Amino acid sequence: MAAPLHSASPFAAKTPCDSLWFGADFVTLRDGRYNIIENGALAVKDGKILWIGPLSECPDFSAPQRTDFGGGIVTPGFIDCHTHLVFGGDRSAEFEQRLNGVSYAEIAAQGGGILSTVNATRDASHSQLLEQAEFRLRPLLAEGVTCIEIKSGYGLSVESELKMLQAIRELGATQAVEVKSTCLAAHAVPPEFKGRADDYIDLICDTLLPQVAQENLADAVDAFCEHLAFSPAQVERVFNAAASLGLPVKLHAEQLSSLHGSTLAAKHHALSADHLEYATESDAEAMAESGTVAVLLPGAYYLLRETQCPPVELFRRHGVPMALASDANPGTSPALSLRLMLNMACTLFRMTPEEALAGITCHGAKALGLQETHGTLESGKVADFVHWPLARPAELVYWLGGQLPCTVVYRGEIRL
Repeated sequence: MAAPLHSASPFAAKTPCDSLWFGADFVTLRDGRYNIIENGALAVKDGKILWIGPLSECPDFSAPQRTDFGGGIVTPGFIDCHTHLVFGGDRSAEFEQRLNGVSYAEIAAQGGGILSTVNATRDASHSQLLEQAEFRLRPLLAEGVTCIEIKSGYGLSVESELKMLQAIRELGATQAVEVKSTCLAAHAVPPEFKGRADDYIDLICDTLLPQVAQENLADAVDAFCEHLAFSPAQVERVFNAAASLGLPVKLHAEQLSSLHGSTLAAKHHALSADHLEYATESDAEAMAESGTVAVLLPGAYYLLRETQCPPVELFRRHGVPMALASDANPGTSPALSLRLMLNMACTLFRMTPEEALAGITCHGAKALGLQETHGTLESGKVADFVHWPLARPAELVYWLGGQLPCTVVYRGEIRL
């Protein structure tokens, strides 16, 4: 039975709010720790958290909507800070071919690999891209995602990259989820620029990014720093162009080899460096100094059957915040469950459940530059939270498969 509300607080008696939520343990994730408020209460006004604390200390709010959860836990809304949800087609046939012994080289010779997705994306209409992305987005929303980042990067031409970014913006306008858009035109060298990667970088810097900025189609700029993609020098040109347009940067780095892309990202005060299986201690030190978040992606590690884990202990030692994400993409991580990534991060990367949950809440928010407004349950932040009929936070990491029942509150309203 919930304790009675009373007015032992700095608020005036009968302080108005839009809704009051109580009768559960609130897992605030403040400072990256569970920081649980047992038998807590949370007041919402104008889509933001007005007050949160123990129910026994709750002010005498005047709330037209009162919800008693009757037990369970409440977490911040989940944040999936690295996805590629917008693309044409899928690569399930190639997945089956690989499992039947067909090599990557043979698949590529048949027109497969990333170029097959590029062709399908270029051929898809705006409405087709939207419809397919919504199909992939729905399972993520159903398990508590309230904020998601989506990258371009399968168009690899001015026209197709803009088409992808426009679809991403439309998803944000039509779906009950905060969508951050990232321009990843420097994802791979398009076929028409084979052997001319520098010319493609010129196109990105001189033509595409200025148009993206003018039309407000991206919140950040990303690139893939790897031998099979772009060199640190080429990436730095993209970063400089982004900076001149006032756009923050992110980077796919150290996934397959060590090029110290994460140190380059830190030099440019990147929001995040992502993948990081081959990051070194000097990379970790640079990221810690710059505040760049390490985004770990266990889905790609799993599907590619990698053997070198990202240096989680180095990140811990140097205080680098670690985020987690689904990396939902057609080739290396066709993942439609962010909660599954929690378990993978703990079993494959040896993260703790507390670290994993911080990775999809407060650190995920920081990886998107949203740490002041999202990611924890604190007064003044956006009222995105999820109620789970569970006994403890570790259950979110423990249960494999399926969708746990939950009530998702987005900007202070139950998301249906």
